[in-house]
Amino acid sequence: MSLKDKVIIVTGAHQGIGQATAVRLASEGATVVGADLLDCKETLGIIADAGGTVEAVQLDVRQSGSWAEVVAGVIDRHGRVDCLANVAGVVNMISEDSVVGLTEEAWDNVVGTDLKGVWLGMRAVIPTMIANGGGRIVNISSMAALRGLPNLASYSAAKGGVIGLTRQAAFEYGPQNILINAIAPGTIDTPILADITDEMRQANANAHIVRRLGLPSEIASMVAYLMREGDFLTGEIYPVDGGWSAKGNF
Repeated sequence: MSLKDKVIIVTGAHQGIGQATAVRLASEGATVVGADLLDCKETLGIIADAGGTVEAVQLDVRQSGSWAEVVAGVIDRHGRVDCLANVAGVVNMISEDSVVGLTEEAWDNVVGTDLKGVWLGMRAVIPTMIANGGGRIVNISSMAALRGLPNLASYSAAKGGVIGLTRQAAFEYGPQNILINAIAPGTIDTPILADITDEMRQANANAHIVRRLGLPSEIASMVAYLMREGDFLTGEIYPVDGGWSAKGNF
């Protein structure tokens, strides 16, 4: 389907993959609602300068009341929600992230944002999608859900949950023409990596067959494809990982 004039909520639109996704969808003619706990001024500027249609809303993806307020506002202004990109996510910056070293506070923060936030988002938009004859949802998981990686216990658990939840929701709501998929990115060059060493950056790049980090725009392109072209695609998990998932340990 064409994305022109479709109303699409994008979470995590402040920066990184969320920002790139908002920009890409707006470039295809969508009316983008950029949602984030932080301001989206930069994202708004990029889209507005390119002649796209965008608005910004404050959203705490961990809170059902925040979701209800945002979705009600979008329906009031536009009459519907056609698509949702659940991009907002965090990594554990509070404690060690091994199974034993992880604190409850850190677990609750990561799982609350990266998994509960996805569930609350789908729960908030699916009723209006049913009422309007269907919709598309793309959730962002991670290669960390598919491979054991050091010091990512809470993140891996949350992103693994996104995969299970995506498949379950696709099964439940596919008959209502709501197609739901997930993307599992490799290591993407976002502000989350700003403080890592050059050695760590290179090690992350070398994990991919293409020997580089991914770009936020490359994940955004896949989100757009699934929303635009994915008429026969639902309940699937798509690695966008520079070949990481095909690579052996050498």
